[in-house]
Amino acid sequence: MKNKLVFIHGLESTSQGTKARYFRKHFPQMIIEDYTGDFKTRMRKLRALLNGQKNLILVGSSFGGLMAAQYALEHPDQVKKMVLIAPALTLEGFAEAVSKPLTMPVVIYHGRKDTVVDAQDVRRIAEKVFSRLDHHVVDDDHALNTVFPTLPWRSLLESD
Repeated sequence: MKNKLVFIHGLESTSQGTKARYFRKHFPQMIIEDYTGDFKTRMRKLRALLNGQKNLILVGSSFGGLMAAQYALEHPDQVKKMVLIAPALTLEGFAEAVSKPLTMPVVIYHGRKDTVVDAQDVRRIAEKVFSRLDHHVVDDDHALNTVFPTLPWRSLLESD
């Protein structure tokens, strides 16, 4: 069965943001939607969108990374892999909601100059929550606009 690629943008972004436009150009099959409102509202939309889907590879940026991780926590059998970009795992009580580590592969890229989401705090949470973590700290800020287009997306978006 073919993998379904899903991109979840950050809090202040849209489906027309820089990352979404990149994915739309290079991975036209990727599901890219707009999410608005608070965390619960955004999660309701994501759950409805992905209801019953299998072999998901979720790519989440910042708040979208938190959404991806929360979805994987609720539906681990549907999610094959996650790629998280400066994920806001420190918000919405995420770390406290995890009772056992998630076992799907998770790749995180986080900028060492991020002043929005603390990279070290995220790493501490990620190491507890994800049993198959591949964590990268890169020379960039929160948006990772410099590093993002240089990442090996073709291989990142394949399942292990």
